[in-house]
Amino acid sequence: MQKAAQCMDLDPEILEILSHTQKSLIVSLPIRMDDGSLKVFEGYRVQHSELRGPFKGGFRYFPEVNLDEIKALATEMSLKCSVAGIPYGGAKGGIKCNPKAMSQGELERLTRKYVQAIYQIIGPEHDIPAPDMYTNPQIMAWFMDEYSKLSNRHQPGVVTGKPIEVGGSLGRNTATAQGGAYILEEYMKQNNLKPEAMTVVVQGFGNAGQYATELLHEMNCTIVGVSDSKGGIYNAKGMDPNAIIKIKKEKGSVIKSSEGEVVDAQKILEKPCDILVLAAMENQVNEANMKNVKAKLILELANGPVNGEADAYLEKKGVVIIPDILANSGGVTVSYFEWVQNQQAYYWTLEEVQMKLKRGINEAFQRTLKFQKDFDCSMREAAYVSAFDRLEKAMKLRGRQ
Repeated sequence: MQKAAQCMDLDPEILEILSHTQKSLIVSLPIRMDDGSLKVFEGYRVQHSELRGPFKGGFRYFPEVNLDEIKALATEMSLKCSVAGIPYGGAKGGIKCNPKAMSQGELERLTRKYVQAIYQIIGPEHDIPAPDMYTNPQIMAWFMDEYSKLSNRHQPGVVTGKPIEVGGSLGRNTATAQGGAYILEEYMKQNNLKPEAMTVVVQGFGNAGQYATELLHEMNCTIVGVSDSKGGIYNAKGMDPNAIIKIKKEKGSVIKSSEGEVVDAQKILEKPCDILVLAAMENQVNEANMKNVKAKLILELANGPVNGEADAYLEKKGVVIIPDILANSGGVTVSYFEWVQNQQAYYWTLEEVQMKLKRGINEAFQRTLKFQKDFDCSMREAAYVSAFDRLEKAMKLRGRQ
């Protein structure tokens, strides 16, 4: 952020304002567990900026969730929405818990208690949550239902990422991966790269990673490696994503597949490939492994998967990094589409959603490339410049200084 601000000569006072969040809420959530015991969970909702519209950002269920992490992610959301050109500010939320060790009933009670605790600061015109790490459409449905009960009217627009049956949008479940695929497609076209000549490793086989694997395979790229939390598999000759997905669903991990040799979950990052898709967690490429990364191009579908030192090293080495606030903005873009449809009570076809997503994501990509050329900087810095440019103009026009 600092480099981008210096690059564009951003007003230091504006940077100072954007370096702080507007509001942080910490809540205690007492839940009756299935065994009859009472457990108190800690939850968070952080609102960073509403300069360009209502607060927007997911909430996650994870044992290591903490306030500092949520603040950083809320800031990133403001920048991501600005880069994408959609009229939202940034927010983020989370609950410190282990969802894998909880029943559906416990997760439902936790979700409803969280809605009750943050009810006063959210709403379709104020703060619209969405799915994030280990939260899903079912949790969004519970969230919407509880908020609707509290407000005494049907409020589908309070949250996005819902099931289709209760106001979700077609194309939302694949949006993050689809947006990244559109960017890769455009990048390859502009650089005269043939998809059939590209080998791909995908780290992370959750929603975004799995769909990215399918979409890139459909583009005729060769998938040579995939991984999940239990490990990875690699085959330089290529693998069939559909076979891997089937095994993942049946046996719980990609390492059960016979499509490739089993490798350590972290070592998959160091395997030979042209494109490395990072779709797992933060800080995956760092000082410990950055010198062993062999990819020529990195697509950040996760938030913050390459840390600062690794980013600088790889950039100097000539590795192209398509940054998270651009690469994974397809998710929040289609979340915006879902919210628009909810507000209008008029729903679009999948073709309409994908057409609008492709147009929006490509416009964001071209705008970033223009700033990269104008300021002779990295793509990450250019994406931040793109975001700051819109936020600075909004702040000055609204007279917020």
